[in-house]
Amino acid sequence: MRWVTPLLCVPDDGSVREATRFGEHSMTYDRLATASTALAARLAGAGRVAVWATPTPETVVAVVAALRAGVPAVPLNPKTGTRELGHIVADSEPGTVLAAPGDVLPPALAALDRIDVDTSPAGEAGATLPEPSPESPALIVYTSGTTGPPKGAVLPRRAIAASLDALEDAWQWTGDDVLVHALPLFHVHGLILGVLGPLRRGGSVRHLGRFSTDGVARELSSGGTMLFGVPTMYHRLAEALQGTGTAAAGLAKALAGARLLVSGSAALPVHDHERIAAATGRRVIERYGMTETLMNTGVRADGEPRPGTVGAPLRGVELRLVEEDGTVLTAPDAIGEIQVRGPNLFTGYLNRPDATAAALTGDGWFRTGDMATRDTDGYIRIVGRKATDLIKSGGYKIGAGEIENALLDHPGVREAAVTGEPDPDLGERIVAWVVPADPAAPPAEDALADHVAAQLSPHKRPRAVRYLEALPRNDLGKIMKRSLHA
Repeated sequence: MRWVTPLLCVPDDGSVREATRFGEHSMTYDRLATASTALAARLAGAGRVAVWATPTPETVVAVVAALRAGVPAVPLNPKTGTRELGHIVADSEPGTVLAAPGDVLPPALAALDRIDVDTSPAGEAGATLPEPSPESPALIVYTSGTTGPPKGAVLPRRAIAASLDALEDAWQWTGDDVLVHALPLFHVHGLILGVLGPLRRGGSVRHLGRFSTDGVARELSSGGTMLFGVPTMYHRLAEALQGTGTAAAGLAKALAGARLLVSGSAALPVHDHERIAAATGRRVIERYGMTETLMNTGVRADGEPRPGTVGAPLRGVELRLVEEDGTVLTAPDAIGEIQVRGPNLFTGYLNRPDATAAALTGDGWFRTGDMATRDTDGYIRIVGRKATDLIKSGGYKIGAGEIENALLDHPGVREAAVTGEPDPDLGERIVAWVVPADPAAPPAEDALADHVAAQLSPHKRPRAVRYLEALPRNDLGKIMKRSLHA
């Protein structure tokens, strides 16, 4: 192998080794190196560049070229609304936008210089470019903005390398692996893990463009070794596996043949874990990360795939659980906020020293806002977000996730979310938001409450049940619980 940059290697057989595949468009490592060399030469010395991050090979070339040129890239979600996009552009101040030829860009980007990305230029792949400092910014990825305008998390080259190498160790990730996914390329999961991960190993990524169970079966049956997805995708796979035809049988065989099935970005319900395992004999493993921290924990390839957990801290990551008063918790099953420290952390929020200071302790621990317990062997069980998933009712601390899993075990429930709302007697009461399996005959509210109480305990029963046609979700499949109370 030859390293074009510490974030990208080119295998010795790079002229024939496939780096990426998007539908019918396949790009070898040599072609990627040539295309990114040509574009990096045009970007050298530039400030920040925006990348119109469609699920295409042009996005891959654009990001790799920016990394090679040492220019921070700002991936933009093509579905972002006018107001939010305007905020991101004004905050990050890119001078240039990189896009695929033919992409129609919104007015918010009209003032930027535009470079159309060429994936097949003539030229040489071996140009030597200065290697930036490991602390220099590689990507500026904007958070979802659940508590205000999105903040730009500045991710240094050091953090990307540390996280991907920790996953190499945990998942025994090699250049022989072929990753299949359909994740968006404007965020950490799809871009850093799903594209830069394979490229750092000298392996291959096959992007489906749009998720489909048929696409997953096709690619895993023709050389794919790993599948990355979010819970919504695995839920659809679990549903498809319940069929009795040849498509369901083919999907089961394809999933059974994969080396790793990995779910992330939100908790995968235990019900879907069990349905996939029953149909394929394979367990989905989970990992836990954030935009600001990249990857924190993960179930190892040679570890126990335990539904409901996200594994132990990855190599190099320090993790602790902390009580509201700052006390570090050590007892098993004690619920505390996850705080992490290590080389995987961001350097701060762009233009927001106040938010950066609030997110970090004086000795460098990042306050994730996620609540969890730790098993005796170090496995982490995430309860949920401190702001929306930790319910304080009748003197108890209750995690929304375990109630959601209990509800999903009821045959009349297709999807479920649990929140808390103010209650004059209990402090907060538990509210279940349910998408019924049969909208014409939803399960009775009392039946659902009794079902939860029988599986867990009486104080965890929902005090109110509200029925919906669908749960509100973002592009990564996360349930937007704040929208439920809007």
